Amino acid sequence: NTLKFQYEITAGAWSTGGNLNTARGLLGGAGTQTAALGFGGSTGPAPTGATESYNGSTWTEVNDLNSARRSLGGDGTQTSAIGFGGLTGSTETWNGTSWTEVADLNTSRRDIAGIAVENTAALAAGGSLDPGDQAVTESWNGSTWTEVNDLNTARKDLGSSGTVPAGLVFGGAPTTGATESWNGSSWTEVNNLNTARSTLAGAGTSTLALAFGGNLAPGDAANTEEWNGVSWVETTDLNTARGYLAGAGSDSSALAFGGLAPSATTATEEWTKPSFTTKTVSTD
Repeated sequence: NTLKFQYEITAGAWSTGGNLNTARGLLGGAGTQTAALGFGGSTGPAPTGATESYNGSTWTEVNDLNSARRSLGGDGTQTSAIGFGGLTGSTETWNGTSWTEVADLNTSRRDIAGIAVENTAALAAGGSLDPGDQAVTESWNGSTWTEVNDLNTARKDLGSSGTVPAGLVFGGAPTTGATESWNGSSWTEVNNLNTARSTLAGAGTSTLALAFGGNLAPGDAANTEEWNGVSWVETTDLNTARGYLAGAGSDSSALAFGGLAPSATTATEEWTKPSFTTKTVSTD
């Protein structure tokens, strides 16, 4: 008899999580689905420094950023995060209890993408600086920012995932589906998103990523796409369409929170993608 292997793959899905205490969009995010951090953003015209910690079911208010701001970049873990840019060029690091002001970006800008595993190593890419969008990329070593090779496509309001030596950015404004991969020294253009959009969020690595939400003029998007290292595949939409949201986690266990839908929201959603099942069938 010959053994035949059949792989049954189940699509991921979004489910409702615990709401943020402070409704806001244009915020930063870090961590995992069960240990996340949300910081900064805007509840209206004025920026906020509000920071909240998520335990997998409930958000808890913790110490604020020193500089209230929106449209900032950031990433890291729940106990070792970094936030930078926004309406200021300042950088702050989070140690699990409080924020500390450290060195400023070389190019102050807003609407910026952030990539970091911890607050000692980060990447700041793109953004907006009057009079135009930026391709500037800077690398953080724990004490200073250094300018490195630019993005191939200048843009703002882009999504991101990955680490400092292996990152990914995607989408952005002017509305694009452009995706670029970072190898530790330069950006390479790879396959575009299926749905071009801006103000989206991301989670995961440079080879297994998730892109969700965003803006599709004239409305907000619920679109979710998975990156397999080569191309994007459309998958299950968010329950709440929104842009200017934050993301955290992995491609199989992600968190989407906050955003504008079109007003500021507290909505949190958890993405779960079951591992595939293997079935063995005997044949003659």
